[in-house]
Amino acid sequence: MSPTDEGPSGTPAEIGPRRPIRIANCSGFYGDRMSAAAEMVGDGPIDVLTGDWLAELTMTILARSAMKGGPGYARTFVTQMRGVLAECRARGIKVVSNAGGLDPQGCADAIAEFADDDVRIAVVTGDNLTSEVDRLREAGEAFVNLDSGEAYDAVGWPTLTANAYLGSAGIAAALAAGADVVVTGRVTDAALVVGPAAWWHGWDAADHDALAGAVVAGHVIECGAQATGGNYPFFTDVPGLEHPGFPIAEVAADGSCVITKHWDTGGMVSVGTVTAQLLYEVDSPEYRTPDATALFDSLECELVGCNRVRISGVEGLAPPPRLKVAMTRLGGFRNTFELILTGLEIEQKADLVLRAAAGVSLQDADELDPAALAAKSKWEVTELDISLLRRDRPDSDSLAAAQAVLRLTVKDPDPAKVGKPVTAALIEAGLSSYPGFYASAPPAAGTPYAVLWPTTVGPEHVATTVTIDGEELPLASTEDRPGSRDLAAGDARPGAGTTTPTDAGGDAEVVRVPLGTIVGARSGDKGGIANIGVWIPDPTEVEAVVMASGEASTWAATADDFHDTASVWAADEPMPVEQAAVERADAAYEWLKRTLTETRAAELLGDVVGDGGVRIWAFDNLRALNIVLPGALGRGVADSTSIDPQAKSLGEYLRSRLVDVPVALVESAPSGGAE
Repeated sequence: MSPTDEGPSGTPAEIGPRRPIRIANCSGFYGDRMSAAAEMVGDGPIDVLTGDWLAELTMTILARSAMKGGPGYARTFVTQMRGVLAECRARGIKVVSNAGGLDPQGCADAIAEFADDDVRIAVVTGDNLTSEVDRLREAGEAFVNLDSGEAYDAVGWPTLTANAYLGSAGIAAALAAGADVVVTGRVTDAALVVGPAAWWHGWDAADHDALAGAVVAGHVIECGAQATGGNYPFFTDVPGLEHPGFPIAEVAADGSCVITKHWDTGGMVSVGTVTAQLLYEVDSPEYRTPDATALFDSLECELVGCNRVRISGVEGLAPPPRLKVAMTRLGGFRNTFELILTGLEIEQKADLVLRAAAGVSLQDADELDPAALAAKSKWEVTELDISLLRRDRPDSDSLAAAQAVLRLTVKDPDPAKVGKPVTAALIEAGLSSYPGFYASAPPAAGTPYAVLWPTTVGPEHVATTVTIDGEELPLASTEDRPGSRDLAAGDARPGAGTTTPTDAGGDAEVVRVPLGTIVGARSGDKGGIANIGVWIPDPTEVEAVVMASGEASTWAATADDFHDTASVWAADEPMPVEQAAVERADAAYEWLKRTLTETRAAELLGDVVGDGGVRIWAFDNLRALNIVLPGALGRGVADSTSIDPQAKSLGEYLRSRLVDVPVALVESAPSGGAE
């Protein structure tokens, strides 16, 4: 970085607003593309390299690794740093990563083994409360489950992990102290962007709008290539999706940002790809983090260039008064067994083998919850979950298409009870049950599983610590910070958009088509809650596809100089859109709001809906609805018996359902891109 951009201590020079900072993502999860770090460093200019390695399930994986004598951090990040750290140091690129997991210091030490002596590595800790749970309970922390309302002291299993979600303060302080690499444990995903932006622009804790804007930017790029066309419902329109570029957030001094990617890389950035990620793993429009509460229904997205989408106007509130904590505990042991049913009389075959092996009927499986079904069965287990997956079709011209799957999952605290007593009973029916009996895999022993426990803790119990060059940096206390109200999951501020049933919509001529003919969707999980964001494609989507495909170059400003973001921004301008196209999109969204009520969504989603039913939030600024399904995933991915425990496919399932749509809307639908 040039002397005009950075003061000698690593803090921003006080010379007025600085150019937008370019923050690149190179990982959306532990196991993402290994070459992404080298690509983001080598394919164009960036100021900060960051990424997310800590999904909810990852902490459990790291805990098991540590129990077996392995590292408690993401080893792949260390491997990536071995390949790019020297170039990052030479070009002044900062590195910020949460790959430290349960052992940030161990991760930092591993990097220090090959780093040059002048590379300054900072470690941010304070999130790990695992050893403090009993003491904090004695101090009055009940650790009430945010989803179920249960108190943690009602649970008899030992705590595996307990990590508070820290904000960006430690990251910003480390960068201000001159750190080249910042390794953290659990921080919010957005903090990996908020921290560098706050350091760069000199924000303080009261800059709620700017911080909220950076929170939005961080949320968009945290999942890597999902912001550049990955997992996009209109994927056939995305060029170069075999190897998409990873996203970059250019964050300005006011918190507005442009989402982009390196020039001449695969994938696409459009209002649609950004909207898909904005709706991913969210609940109400009020997105709460320790840095700020971002109001997602206040922002504006607009296409301002080829593969460039500006997000602006984000309003921010103070953060909630308590910090979110992700705790995991051992849930017990589980085992899953699948039997294949072929051809005719599928339900009768399933019923026979269930009565013979388990002592329950197929009707019992439909009517009883897992605990009651287990109690009625022959097996001495605490839970029994049975699903008949009807993948068969009549008169199939292939064997695979003639087969259904009977899936049984048992759970119990005793590993012996979920092993041979269950598998032996099923195998012994092999020659005395339904015709065509066989299993999808040989029987196996039970395996341990973890249960996610989302909760909160008072910030006075969490002390963020930053260590650099062996010295601890002083940080402002989080105690008694001004905070917005501490809302329960699904609550939102007065006036936030919710949908209400209205007239289904006049006498227009309709045609029965898949819902995905006119909407996009993306689904995901947060603990036991699934969400499905549904939106009407933006009127600029067709042009975005054309530009990204290289068929037109209406805008072709590229970042070809390290300090050019200000000039690139000066060249950005909103894509002109015909008023008629805007009116068609608005009409489609009004139809969507009238049609996709909570009742109708429940009908379309069927057995996907959990005990918590359906709630829907309206994001009018995005022409989008967010369908939230509390309890659809049980107690989180490691515990869930769903065939899709992370809810990745629910959006595509909903898009496949047939609905009656006005003919005029179908005829004008852009289908997400160029035709």
